[in-house]
Amino acid sequence: MNKTETVTIYPAKNITGGVSLPGDKSISHRYAMLAGIAEGTTKLKNFSSAADCASTLSCMEALGCAVRRTGGEVEIDGAARKLRAPAAVLDCGNSGSTMRMLSGMVAAQEFASELTGDDSLRKRPMKRIMDPLRQMGAEIEAKGEGDRPPLRITGRKLKGMTYKMPLASAQVKSCVLFAGLFAEGETTVEETVATRDHTEQALRAFGVTVKREKGRATVAGGQRLKSIEAYVPGDISSATFFLCAAGIFAGSNVVFDSVLLNPTRAALLDVMTQMGMKLNFLKVEEQFGELIGTVQAQAAGLKGATIKGGLTAALIDELPALAAIAPYTREGIEIRDAKELRVKESDRIAAVAENLRRMGATVEEFEDGLRVPGGQKLHGAEIETYGDHRIAMAFSVAALRAEGETKIVGSEAVAVSYPEFFETLERMVER
Repeated sequence: MNKTETVTIYPAKNITGGVSLPGDKSISHRYAMLAGIAEGTTKLKNFSSAADCASTLSCMEALGCAVRRTGGEVEIDGAARKLRAPAAVLDCGNSGSTMRMLSGMVAAQEFASELTGDDSLRKRPMKRIMDPLRQMGAEIEAKGEGDRPPLRITGRKLKGMTYKMPLASAQVKSCVLFAGLFAEGETTVEETVATRDHTEQALRAFGVTVKREKGRATVAGGQRLKSIEAYVPGDISSATFFLCAAGIFAGSNVVFDSVLLNPTRAALLDVMTQMGMKLNFLKVEEQFGELIGTVQAQAAGLKGATIKGGLTAALIDELPALAAIAPYTREGIEIRDAKELRVKESDRIAAVAENLRRMGATVEEFEDGLRVPGGQKLHGAEIETYGDHRIAMAFSVAALRAEGETKIVGSEAVAVSYPEFFETLERMVER
């Protein structure tokens, strides 16, 4: 994203209509990676349109997997566990998910590889995956200062182990379990705070036996993976922005078709309900362990919330949007235990606080979160996205009820997860 673009958001009276969401990013990443080491051809429908997931596809192609893409349909020819040495550096773009999870796979291959990314990704910490991979016998070096990318990984024979996660991270869990597929013996990940379970569900979908106990997931090395045909459910993290937009307008009515309802990702729905949003689940079905459903959202004002502990971990991607609409709630929103937000695509705590203040809001910033009082009025302002897709979308939503126009500077960042965002938002706004 070399060119900085600006989108102007004007005040709205309401938000209504149906939303067909792009495929879930988390599931798209995992299906694409596992398809690459499976036997046969995997066919995926509604694959994410996000640039992040395109980075994963490009990396799998560079590792020897044939990839064919037509719109939202993707076919991947698996390499049956034997990836090919890449001819060039593996470019993960802006995608921390790609770099962290794929590192677990290439650490056990019979070749050396280097993984890099854009300026933002090269600032993100990688020690969290380097430590467990080294414990398994991997040779991995960070060329950036402070264990930051690029990563140089030389394939080695790995040994299974039990790894107790020092912090809640689905990406780290996935990295270790993916490495465990190629390791000698069993690999177990223990977590004290539950993270999203898409990796466990995806592994099972591809025929891998995963042992699950409370707070533990175990895979044995050497298992064969078989290709699948699957529909990727709509991304609930992308739905967040329209749920929040609906939440700040009395009389809103938004319907999400075929959206992901995985319990480890549905905390947002619980929080929005507790804050006063009415949700109707019109149809729910299961595919490969993932729940998919149609959800109707209606609102008549939101109360407020305190988000901390395990709930913070469950809502880590949704927190910027919740914080951005907090001034419009009656009681405000407080977020704690969210220090992880400081090492995302931007320092999301600082970015949210700064942009809310630009719009005239009172904000209290902590090292691990924010307190935003309710009952505030916002005015239009120039928003700095810091190249962060979630900041861009969160403040586009906040702008809908602000007085005057708001300029989202760096609006092109939305392509990282939701290229169609502004087009979809404009279609649903009533003025």
